Amino acid sequence: MAARTVYFCGSIRGGREDRALYERIIRELGRFGTVLTEHIASPALTARGTRGRGEDLGDRFIHDRDIEWLKEAHVVVAEVSQPSLGVGYELGRAVDMNKKILCLFRPSCGRVLSAMIRGADNGRSVQVKDYDPADIEQIISEYFTVTFPSL
Repeated sequence: MAARTVYFCGSIRGGREDRALYERIIRELGRFGTVLTEHIASPALTARGTRGRGEDLGDRFIHDRDIEWLKEAHVVVAEVSQPSLGVGYELGRAVDMNKKILCLFRPSCGRVLSAMIRGADNGRSVQVKDYDPADIEQIISEYFTVTFPSL
């Protein structure tokens, strides 16, 4: 079996307030496979999706690259507390591709999770977990070792 690949979704243009949390999540995901989207946690990544050195990959390039990574991934993990059109789009595409999906939502953020995300939880391929940041490592570990050890 090929090495497990993980596609992590987190807000970029929707807001970078959770970047440090994304870093923790990605670090933990890295224990269970190759994270294709490690750049999401980079402190150098701007809200435009560039690394702040004047580079502009272009929207088409970013879209096409990310869709290819999404196709390659065995599992999709999304932090959905910060509303993001891009994350919603990625999740919709992942559902269409029949990917295993774990959505992580922090009730302490003060928002209400979209019904389109929470309502997609079918207890099997799509799961939505409310969590406290102190428990993120345990939740991810449980997902890969108990819920889907064959991933």
